[in-house]
Amino acid sequence: MLVTASASDAVERALERVTKFAQVLRPSEVDEPILAPSVAHAIHEWLLEINNATELAAVGVQPRRLALLYGPPGTGKTTLAHHLAARLGLPLVAVQSERLIEGYVGATGGNIGSLFDILSELEKSCVLLLDEFDALGLKRLNAKQGAEQERNNFVTVLLRRIEQFKGIGLAATNTKDAIDPAMWRRFGLQISVDLPGEHERFAILRKYALPFDLDDSAIDNLVTATRGCSPSLLRQLMEGMKRTLVLAARVNFDISRPDAVFGRVIASIAPPPEMEQPPLWSNVAATLESIKGMAWPPVRSN
Repeated sequence: MLVTASASDAVERALERVTKFAQVLRPSEVDEPILAPSVAHAIHEWLLEINNATELAAVGVQPRRLALLYGPPGTGKTTLAHHLAARLGLPLVAVQSERLIEGYVGATGGNIGSLFDILSELEKSCVLLLDEFDALGLKRLNAKQGAEQERNNFVTVLLRRIEQFKGIGLAATNTKDAIDPAMWRRFGLQISVDLPGEHERFAILRKYALPFDLDDSAIDNLVTATRGCSPSLLRQLMEGMKRTLVLAARVNFDISRPDAVFGRVIASIAPPPEMEQPPLWSNVAATLESIKGMAWPPVRSN
């Protein structure tokens, strides 16, 4: 018991030190992701490998340790990593690139070394996420001096330390083409986390509408209106709807028509410029007209 308590204390001390470079997300804080079938299958298979390492070792195979998540912004890559860590009963150490990168020569490489020195104490006690990985694992250039050489140097340090890391780790990027080819090869899995399809948008819209209960036909209307939306934008849309419904009386706003409510919401949120504009933003008048007939207002369940 004393050994267990001592080991637990050592882990907590290491987790506290790693907050210089990362955010620590606990299993109890997880937000269950809504995944496309291909992504859910890939994660399920990986968990199966990790949880059956002994059986794999008997045939000379090890579970894959590292996965690269790539896809458009806002598709839930960090949420997915947190979900995986929670399924393993471990905290997620989500490293933020801006805490590592510095302008002084050698400083970024030094920070990477310090980070992985701490992680060496946590290899069996956390899941690592290198977020915004394109800022860290970017392609090396044929450079002999200056900033480009410094970049090459810290990428080389990162390659070596990732190779030495024996825990479970993920990296997340919006721009997979920017990743150094040698870095790409370090990851045993490469999982595309794409924009949600119709079924996923339906589930995401319903989830974030709660405690307001929109009927199926109403959600179907919104699924069509939000074609091409990321999960984060869908969440913004539903949270905006809820704010409007709850606070309308305070600003004397008429919430009897869904097109008026959603027109008000989209006036203050928008897709990022690199995203293909969904109908609710690219064809506002026609799309708002199409949702006029949806069942409204939604019933609040509590």
